[in-house]
Amino acid sequence: MAEEKKSFVRISALLWADVLVAYALFVMQNYLTDVWGLSLIHAALILNIWNGVYRILPLFFLYLVDKYLGHLKLLVFTSLAYAAGITMVAVSTPPLANASGTCKRYEPECVGHAQKGILIAGLALIAVGVAGNLVSLLPYLNWKKKIDETSSGRGVDVYQVAGLIGVVVVPIVGAIALPYIRPPTLKFGIPAICTVVGTFLFLTGFSKYTDDDPSRNSPLFNVFRVFVAASLKIFRSYPDSNEDYHGHEIGKTELTPTRCLRGLHKAAIILPGEVPPTGKSWTLCTVAQVEEAKIAVRMLPMLMTFIVCGVVAAIGDTYFVEQAGKLNRNIGRLTLPIQVLLLVRRSTKDWLGREVKKFLEKFKTGRAPSYGIAAGMVCSILCCISAALVEQKRLKVVIRNGLLDQPDEQIKMSIYWLVFQFILLGGLEAFLDNSVSVYYRDQSPGSVENYLVNFIRGVTGLGYMCSALSVYVVGKISEKGGRTNWFQHSLNRSRLDRYYWVLAGLSLLNLVVFVFVASFYRYKKPEEDGRSAPDQGDGFTDKFTEGDQNRTCCCFC
Repeated sequence: MAEEKKSFVRISALLWADVLVAYALFVMQNYLTDVWGLSLIHAALILNIWNGVYRILPLFFLYLVDKYLGHLKLLVFTSLAYAAGITMVAVSTPPLANASGTCKRYEPECVGHAQKGILIAGLALIAVGVAGNLVSLLPYLNWKKKIDETSSGRGVDVYQVAGLIGVVVVPIVGAIALPYIRPPTLKFGIPAICTVVGTFLFLTGFSKYTDDDPSRNSPLFNVFRVFVAASLKIFRSYPDSNEDYHGHEIGKTELTPTRCLRGLHKAAIILPGEVPPTGKSWTLCTVAQVEEAKIAVRMLPMLMTFIVCGVVAAIGDTYFVEQAGKLNRNIGRLTLPIQVLLLVRRSTKDWLGREVKKFLEKFKTGRAPSYGIAAGMVCSILCCISAALVEQKRLKVVIRNGLLDQPDEQIKMSIYWLVFQFILLGGLEAFLDNSVSVYYRDQSPGSVENYLVNFIRGVTGLGYMCSALSVYVVGKISEKGGRTNWFQHSLNRSRLDRYYWVLAGLSLLNLVVFVFVASFYRYKKPEEDGRSAPDQGDGFTDKFTEGDQNRTCCCFC
């Protein structure tokens, strides 16, 4: 029994280094521009692609977990990738990469092609590790905790307390000390050591862990089957009776197809002489599976509006950080690290997120989450406006002090001018994350809830990637007519303020589109939800009777 409790501590060790890695990578933008000598845009491109990849990967990993691996096997693979990735990032720094040479300075001429390749490969492996943690770490930890409590009959154990203390104390101590460490080798090396140690502790108890078996039933797989089956029967006519639909009844309640996306109904048509299969079939699906696929399609218009929110969030991890690195960080004799802005952003997100959740629980109406999403989009508009005004002020200080061609010089302007835009960025994430999760929890079947949460994260990740595209397009447009491109090699020569105004206008347009889409969305009322536990064979068991047809979650019916 003691070994089962100790395993909780070992699994918790995977959480210890997460905060340290996040704080180290927060300054990656400055590292790429100052040490690698990359342009402002090139460095932001690398980070935006990385941020997009680790947000999109969870969808693929969740499918593997449900269909083949289970949480434990995925954790083993991704934790090894995580440890290897951050180690490669540390090794790619000039002093370690050139251990046998003479060029050990943190300067662009000391960074060769080998170091660049190692760092990019390391970032890719870190993306795999972060995605694996997002999918499996907390679900498996909670599942393991429940198993241990059931087997022991006790709710709290000293080993669980020790694991939770380690999760809290180790990152806090490291997060306080790490920002004051200046050499990038140590800044990346310390999180690498902690991650390797945490992974080693996790793997030492592998034989003691109880593995969770994959369900072999992936809702995402069922959605694909619906589209394939409907395509194969595209020229078939609709039957006259509901009895010709496969699975038209669940229990004693008749499940009538809803009116939207009627073409997908053909996936459930039973052809003459066709025997409904007992397992999975690519030619025949149940009505419940068809409805599940239709819900996923109906939500797409609203999901697409979150891409712009991802574009705005991307500037907080790149251009905002680049600005912060060149501003005055002193309070009296104390010099605070750049990471204090990350703390402001996350604290705002956590505190405001709890308040948003309380609000949504209090006002349990179908449209309440939509108001929260709209509030998040308003925060994105205000964030861009605030960033544009602050950048205009910063450029005036730069010009007044003759620093246009001195990008490495500190500017006589406090870093705390950036605090308000980081607060608004945290507000955007707080409103969006909590409102969207409640919205899709209420409007979607329970079996696809995990997929929708990760799909929303993936759409935001797509926004990070689109940020690079927006910079390219805006830059090309800005240089038409022989004018200077807004995006130059250095921050002082660029006109990020104008780019922020463009994003503010784009965010305003996105809010208008969201309001239009949300106004046409048919919301399910809580008392009409009728949701029950998901059926392992058919995906979900929501009851849609003929009287409910006009009240289901349908967009543009």
